[in-house]
Amino acid sequence: MSRTAGVVREGRTPSPGRPLSAGPSAALGLSWNHDRAPSTGPADDDRKAHATGTARHEPEPPFEGPLHALSRAAWQIVLVTGVASLILGVLVLVWPGASLHVAGVLFGVYLLIAGVFQLVAAFGTHRATSLRVLAFISGALSILLGLFCLRGPLESILLLALWIGIGWLIRGITQTTAAVSDSRMPARGWQIFLGTVTFLAGVVLIVSPFKSVAVLTLVAGIWLVVVGIVEIVTAFGIRGRARQIPRTL
Repeated sequence: MSRTAGVVREGRTPSPGRPLSAGPSAALGLSWNHDRAPSTGPADDDRKAHATGTARHEPEPPFEGPLHALSRAAWQIVLVTGVASLILGVLVLVWPGASLHVAGVLFGVYLLIAGVFQLVAAFGTHRATSLRVLAFISGALSILLGLFCLRGPLESILLLALWIGIGWLIRGITQTTAAVSDSRMPARGWQIFLGTVTFLAGVVLIVSPFKSVAVLTLVAGIWLVVVGIVEIVTAFGIRGRARQIPRTL
């Protein structure tokens, strides 16, 4: 009531339906609130940025084709196998005796597993009775030889040498016989030569198993080192060729 009276005394008549002004400070406050709208946080700022078109979308990388992916995986696999062969070869050359013992134990484990599978096949298949009997005899013999290998390092080395020697002996005989009997075999002379060498190596392993296996261990270590180095070099060569293949191919 006093505010209205003051306005009337100053010669200003308030118009009906129009609220009285709260003064200059209130007008400034309304103007400040109108210019600065309240913000709801980072999410509101992101929506404003997308609304004004200021956000930038990075282009997606091109799709990798199957040939490019295959070439990239090829050199990695060859590199891994090369490094593994090199490490294994160095271990065999540094510790030939321990490597030979480990090989004998692994050979015994292999014989046990193979024997168990052969016994399962003998009792669990519907083959002829003669084949089942042969599978049973082979499985039982394999298990006995595996247990013999696991008795000690000397037994495992002896059996491993005899196993390799008999295998080379049979392979040499069959390879030489096939090359001699077939005159149309390609590289017939080389086949006869390799068959003869394999046969003689089998005889040496059977006659002198321990010394022969020790020499064979050194040869295997050198061979693994050479193969590992060749595979590592080949892997980097494949990598250079793979970079020339387009990504989308």
